[in-house]
Amino acid sequence: MTNLQGKTLFITGASRGIGRAIALRAARDGANIVVAAKTVDPDPRLPGTIHETAREIEAAGGQALAVAVDVRDETQVQAAMANAVARFGGLDILVNNASAIHPKGALETPLKRYDLMMGINARGSFVCAQVALPHLLRAPNPHILTLAPPLDLQARWFAPHLAYTTSKFAMGMISLGLAAEFGDQGLASNTLWPRTFIGTSALRIADPAMAQRSRTPDIMADAAYLIVTRPSREATGQAYLDEMVLRDAGITDFSGYAVDPGQEPEIDWFVPG
Repeated sequence: MTNLQGKTLFITGASRGIGRAIALRAARDGANIVVAAKTVDPDPRLPGTIHETAREIEAAGGQALAVAVDVRDETQVQAAMANAVARFGGLDILVNNASAIHPKGALETPLKRYDLMMGINARGSFVCAQVALPHLLRAPNPHILTLAPPLDLQARWFAPHLAYTTSKFAMGMISLGLAAEFGDQGLASNTLWPRTFIGTSALRIADPAMAQRSRTPDIMADAAYLIVTRPSREATGQAYLDEMVLRDAGITDFSGYAVDPGQEPEIDWFVPG
């Protein structure tokens, strides 16, 4: 396993939550990180902006480039990638983390919300991959890591929130397709999903009780780090769970990741079995 010293990561949705945690973990190695997200001005409900995260990255030992990006807009993505390559000399890793959620049934999902989820989750992942690929395929160890669930196509995942599930599984299918198309060229394209709920700021607002029965974003950051520091030809087309990745690395005590050590973390949606 290598480290991320001098590597350049383009992380979408990196102003807060899991994306921010992945960025800060990479920063400890001295990585170059493009903080690509929409939040420029502080939101009183959800802490974190691209500029705040960039400052944290640099304080942790990395180099940062904060860019305001709507991942649905190919022109914005193209400009952001061009800025990243101009600043850091190339691109090694794309983390498709940006995502929209509206976990409601079909009759409770306005088409505006449907379009938002399909736009950010499915279209955004495809746009970012398409723009990044020419740069990634020139890198010595290129990775695309998409935060999407295993493709466990059971009806029980669709019944409660059809549109959201469809959009997240679309992200997984894009990841699998990229692995099949570009694996022979040395690209690793994999997905990562939490085995338990993750206590992000958004979850604390939506469901404070659930947030207490969750783990911190650090577990996803540590798992992502282990994946993207592997040789890219070693494994592609895989659907990883964070806990599985850490167990494979010999880590079996997850108590330090608990938001509330006194409560058992609850299993996340889409986790098979």
